[in-house]
Amino acid sequence: FSKNTIVENAPIIPISAQLKVNIDAVIEYVYKHIPIPVRDFTADPHLIVIRSFDINKPGFEVDELRGGVVGGSILKGVLKVGDEMELRPGRLVQDPVTNRVKLVLLRSRILSLSAEANSMQFAVPGGLIGVGSLLDPALTRQDLLAGNVLGHPGKLPKVYTELEINYFLLRQLLGMQKDEKKHSKVSKLTKNELVMVAIGSFVIGARVTGVKADLAKLALYKPTCAEPGEKIAMSRRYGMRWRLIGWASIVKGKAYDLGDE
Repeated sequence: FSKNTIVENAPIIPISAQLKVNIDAVIEYVYKHIPIPVRDFTADPHLIVIRSFDINKPGFEVDELRGGVVGGSILKGVLKVGDEMELRPGRLVQDPVTNRVKLVLLRSRILSLSAEANSMQFAVPGGLIGVGSLLDPALTRQDLLAGNVLGHPGKLPKVYTELEINYFLLRQLLGMQKDEKKHSKVSKLTKNELVMVAIGSFVIGARVTGVKADLAKLALYKPTCAEPGEKIAMSRRYGMRWRLIGWASIVKGKAYDLGDE
C-alpha cells in the first residue's frame, strides 16, 4: 500500500485507542522525531473557528445567561482576556428595506479563554482554545460560526467572493473500491463544474469560472475570509460522495466590499 510513496519507509506503530495500548509509543515517536513548529507570537492573532456553542442550559435565569463561545486553533499571535475581537466573514443578513442580503461582521470582547478545563489569561498558538464572548448565544449555537476567522478588529485578512488559485490534482482518487478503480483517474477541471473547497475550517461549494493550465478561477457560493498563499483542499462529487481530487494555493481574489467595516 505504501510502496513507491513518500511514506514507504515510515514506521508503523500498532495502537488501540479504546484499549489505550501503545498510545505512549506514539507520543514518544512524535516527541523524538517531529520538530515543534515555529510559532509567531508577534503577529496579529489569527484563530480559525472549528466549533461554536451556546453554553446556557434550559431554565437559566436572565442574570445567569452567558455569551456565546467559539472554539478553534490559534495559527499565530496571542489572544488575551479583555481584547476586542472580530469574526470574519461574519453572518449573512437580509436588509429589511432593500431585501438584499449583505454580510455583517461580528465584533465583541473576549471574556474568557480556556483549554480543556483550564482557564487562562492569554492563549498562544497550538492546541484547541475556547473563547468566551459577549455574542448573542443564538449566533453561536450548533456550530453556526464554524468556518469564521477570529482576530483583532480590522487586522484580519480580506473577505473574498471569488478566488484565483494555482491548483495541483491527484493522479487518482484515494480510497476507491475495487469495482470503482477503473474510474479512479482524476480528470482536469472544467469550466462551470461544481467543486467543494476547504479553506481553513470553512467548507463551501464553488463554481469553476475559468481554467488555464494550472490556474483556475472559482466563484464561491458564500464569502470567505482568506489570504493569498493560503492552501486549500478541493473535492469533486463522484456518485453520492465527495472525493478529494487535489489541493491549491490562493493567488488572489475579488474582495467583498465591507463598507466602513
